[in-house]
Amino acid sequence: MFFDTHTHLGSHKFDEDLPAVLDRARAAGVTRMMAPATDLANARKLLAIAEKEPDVRVAVGIHPCDVDSVSGEAWINELRDLARHPKVAAIGEIGLDYFHAPPEGFDLDGWKLHQARCLHLQLELAAELGLNVVLHNRESWEDLTAIVMPYSGRLRGVFHCYTGTLEQAQPLLDAGHLISFTGIVTFKNPGPAGETVRQVPAGHYMLETDAPYLAPVPYRGKRCEPAYVADTARAVAALRGQAVEQVASDTSITAQSFFKGFC
Repeated sequence: MFFDTHTHLGSHKFDEDLPAVLDRARAAGVTRMMAPATDLANARKLLAIAEKEPDVRVAVGIHPCDVDSVSGEAWINELRDLARHPKVAAIGEIGLDYFHAPPEGFDLDGWKLHQARCLHLQLELAAELGLNVVLHNRESWEDLTAIVMPYSGRLRGVFHCYTGTLEQAQPLLDAGHLISFTGIVTFKNPGPAGETVRQVPAGHYMLETDAPYLAPVPYRGKRCEPAYVADTARAVAALRGQAVEQVASDTSITAQSFFKGFC
């Protein structure tokens, strides 16, 4: 039984066939799905989905690429209200993204400051509500870890779509945080993540699809679906020299203890 810990079920790419997508996931043995939001409207959309699907939980938050949709602090009160929904299992997807160019109205320094401020507010909210966080990093590793590490002990974070080395991740793992692997580890050249997934101890990592993005082999280049977490699990098992059942069990247990509301 597999747990997809990061699947964007609220993406417009699933609007036409979401029931079939969920059916295929369940047929593949995916028994639990975590759906992170990108903004307030997306969070509301996801909660409406989760209310009808017993195996779906939601993370609510503002993605760093979407923080231009909020200003001031009134939005954090709306997020707080959403986060109290019984289907909410975490705060996310939050973090920093220095890859994409600043949107209109921001220069680079101002955009980085706005992202950091929104991240701090959401981390404080997570600590206040006793929720863990789903973290996005793109070309922002040093700044992101510098902001998150002081929250160790107040909350835990999963650094999703991890592509770095175990050495980079070790201080975070030692502080109780997690890393998560996508279909990238199935690629012919997975980069440092290929070695990291071999070495990281059970209990410190989870599996995800990041659907509709980053489809694993043999679906690379196509729309990703939560069903494909099973393919990533098989690749991880081969890399680690373990049975896929062991990888599925280890990662599901880790995810159930990290996200609120799963049993």
